[in-house]
Amino acid sequence: MTDLAFDDALGELLPRLRRFALWLTRDLSAADDLVQSALERALSRRASKRDDGDLRTWLFRIVYRQFLDGRRRSQRYARFLERFRSVDEPESPSAERDALARSALAAFERLPAEQRSLLLWITVEGLSYQQVADILEVPIGTVMSRLSRARQSLRRFGDGEIRTPALRLLK
Repeated sequence: MTDLAFDDALGELLPRLRRFALWLTRDLSAADDLVQSALERALSRRASKRDDGDLRTWLFRIVYRQFLDGRRRSQRYARFLERFRSVDEPESPSAERDALARSALAAFERLPAEQRSLLLWITVEGLSYQQVADILEVPIGTVMSRLSRARQSLRRFGDGEIRTPALRLLK
């Protein structure tokens, strides 16, 4: 793919990447930062992209991996800061948590990021199961079962039944 064709394809996919990042982060500026860092990574590693691979799948994978890496990084940072927290400091729920607990969120927003991203890729972006399997680097059957669970959770939340998913015990 020539540089001009690559730039045109990136420009065409930018609104989709931004929409996907917005659903992952739920914050406009964080979504813009996520897309920017993903595009930086894509441009710096363009030579490593296979020519026969789908550009859209490759870019969605980068955005998703950047999101997961950022989330892991922030969790590590929070654990690190927790060590310095004073023991005498009273624990009270933040205003944000209180507001979120009381507000009636849409069923889609209640799903975990992994389930939201699966539903977005399949229903909104129109990716095939195989393309999503390539993004997540899992077998296509895993994508189908995860998608089934995501749809089931969405139905449950939509019916007003709000509960945390039960853990399955494996023998």
